[in-house]
Amino acid sequence: MKKKMLFVVLASMLCACGKLTVDNTPIDSVDLNRYLGSWYEIARFDHRFERGMEQTKALYTLREDGLIKVENTGMKDGQLKQSVGKAKTTDTPALLRVSFFGPFYGDYRILLLDEDYQSVLVGGGTDDYLWILSRTPQLEDEPLALILAEARRRGYDPSKLIWVKQ
Repeated sequence: MKKKMLFVVLASMLCACGKLTVDNTPIDSVDLNRYLGSWYEIARFDHRFERGMEQTKALYTLREDGLIKVENTGMKDGQLKQSVGKAKTTDTPALLRVSFFGPFYGDYRILLLDEDYQSVLVGGGTDDYLWILSRTPQLEDEPLALILAEARRRGYDPSKLIWVKQ
């Protein structure tokens, strides 16, 4: 079983080395203390670890060791699901490295963040990952339009977004 898991992880890493078709450059700065807290998932690209999830929410809190505790919750088939991971900062201010599986980390790239820290566009290390998050369960039309325009400008296809039922 461990060999199979290692193979899957290594294969995923190799696939992630392909040509990047989007601009996933993080924004220039983020105030981590303002960013911490609760975020509702408004929309996401489909991926297996959140498939079928609704009412998804993330909570980011600072740990005593300086890392960030990442708690994701959501409903699937009428049952509450939770995953807990950790994130660490990098030399790039709006680029975090997140792990839910031991020593394996993935990129969490803040691509657009409104000045009041109420809505955010987040990408990954490849063009396969994109999330729209908000401090509230619904996002108003104007900030949503700005986020979608930024996603398109960066080369993402917003028609691939799954709109999360909150």
